[in-house]
Amino acid sequence: MENLKKKTFYTIFIIISLFAIFFATFFNVQTYHKEYTGILNNLTRMKNLTMERHEPIEKEMRPINDELHNRKVMDYEIYTFILNANNEIVDQISHSDNAISEEIITKAKNIIASNNTSKVKIGSLYWNKYAYNLENNNSLTIINITKTRNMLLNNLLISLLLICIGEFVIYIISKKITEWITKPVLESFNREKEFVANASHELKTPLAVMMANIDCLEVNKKNEKWINNLKSESDRMSNLITRLLDLSKTEYLQKENFSENNLSLLVEKRALTFESLAYEKNITIETNIEEKLNFLCHKESIDELVSILIDNAISHGKENSKIRVNLTSDKSEIKLEIINKGESIPESECEKIFERFYRNDKSHNRKSGRYGLGLSIAKNIVISHNGNIKAYSKEGYTTFEVKFKINEH
Repeated sequence: MENLKKKTFYTIFIIISLFAIFFATFFNVQTYHKEYTGILNNLTRMKNLTMERHEPIEKEMRPINDELHNRKVMDYEIYTFILNANNEIVDQISHSDNAISEEIITKAKNIIASNNTSKVKIGSLYWNKYAYNLENNNSLTIINITKTRNMLLNNLLISLLLICIGEFVIYIISKKITEWITKPVLESFNREKEFVANASHELKTPLAVMMANIDCLEVNKKNEKWINNLKSESDRMSNLITRLLDLSKTEYLQKENFSENNLSLLVEKRALTFESLAYEKNITIETNIEEKLNFLCHKESIDELVSILIDNAISHGKENSKIRVNLTSDKSEIKLEIINKGESIPESECEKIFERFYRNDKSHNRKSGRYGLGLSIAKNIVISHNGNIKAYSKEGYTTFEVKFKINEH
């Protein structure tokens, strides 16, 4: 259930965030394009106006061009420099209220000196200070784009700031939508869990009565065969109900029931408990347990987890082999490994074995009274402790690996 909520939340959060980023990007691109087009159009208009009114002239001659001189532009600082045949400046015009500064004149001379052919250069509006259009033997138009650059940078900065603020708002919205979407699923999940628990409890009473009656009937040897069959199946049903109850309990462990426990001691005690069972198959249990590993957990559930994994290793281990129980840690996590030599798990089955009622070898599990619930219970316990569990086989050895994040507790 927690995984469903996380996936739903991240999906909603990412989708809304992408929309916000898209609109911010679209706004900045549109603004940039508008300004770029405006600058290019002004450069082109000034060039055309200059070409219509001027022919190449000698340095000492000053053309009379009232329209060009009187042409004013409100949005930009535009300056026109009239050139003669030798690319020398013979006239200079400001198309705004700003006077032509020495900086602009120096910039114009540098452009003329460094270019041998006609050229339009605007460049990046985020970095450049000037855009120009050089028409050799005719004119040079320069636009001061500092204000445009500052405006675009401000828009970009504001957009980034709004996205950062928006991400917080999106986070809150995503949480609310996730709760709204998953609420029916959570209710259904809780009803199912409650149903399994209630049904199991209700079944236990008549089953207990049946088993008690079977015990009484055992006195009469006449129907011993049928009575034994009934008892065997009743025992199996009793075990199944118990496992269903265990599964229901581990579906969602409450964090308030967690306490600080010595995990090293818990694992060591569980391993010792199973030594007699392992001895029956001539299996040796070896432990490599780091001392004093404290962990915030649900003690009974961790006991159940270790028991399931060791019991599973014994059940599927080869005779005269060893089972290795490792418990180690680093700065960020605690790792529990149960390693046995025996039946290998096909790679395609490594995820499926944790599903409810999944049994790879159905005949073996039925004979041993197994229902495919143990590993599902183990996975629920691990998930409830914000950990992860996986299984894999390599070179004849099968490893069940459990990792718990230390910092999350």
